[in-house]
Amino acid sequence: MHLPKDQQLKLLQLADAERAAAHPGGKREEEKELERLTAERDRITSAASAAQMAVDDMELEILRIQEDERKLKRRELDDKHQLSAETDPERRKDLEHDRYAAKSRIADLLSELKEAHNEIAALRNNRDNHGARLDEANRKVEAAQRAVDALPEVEQVDTAALRAGLPEELLSLYDDIGAAAFNGRTCNSCFIQLPPAERAEVMGADADELPTCPNCGALLVRVTPEQ
Repeated sequence: MHLPKDQQLKLLQLADAERAAAHPGGKREEEKELERLTAERDRITSAASAAQMAVDDMELEILRIQEDERKLKRRELDDKHQLSAETDPERRKDLEHDRYAAKSRIADLLSELKEAHNEIAALRNNRDNHGARLDEANRKVEAAQRAVDALPEVEQVDTAALRAGLPEELLSLYDDIGAAAFNGRTCNSCFIQLPPAERAEVMGADADELPTCPNCGALLVRVTPEQ
């Protein structure tokens, strides 16, 4: 099918407008990207919150260990003071046993405290990594939001006027097989990236010719970024 370039662009405008009308709730690429980045940020936020909770829990555990250690040290010191004045053998035996148990438990707590400090260092590093990822995710979402805010209002296209300016033979074929842009690699009807040989065949057609997609059969309007 041969068609002047200006009419090819009208056909593409018609196809885009009718495709949009068929999917009135369809989102533009910038809006889809914002949704994707927002969902990703939500996942990172959840992970960052979990990482912070793990740090908080370990900090509480460290405080508990330190408080238990202080209590046991006071107990061990009190036993020591009582032993210095106690003369009853049975009572001394009980105090010595209690003092030994306190010192043994203090040693265990010091070991637990060392492990807790090692663990909290790793947990804080994990939390900081999640925080950095969250900062980056926030920056990406903000940039995506600015891109969405900058989008122009969707214009209402007079499809009847566009059809009136195109040949009947072309419209009959278009209504049967559709039309879409081809950016040199991908058909925007089936969104398949064509193999190199097929891309070359499409791009090698005469400027006033409308090649068809080897995959879906749609009429292809070759476009460049400037168009």
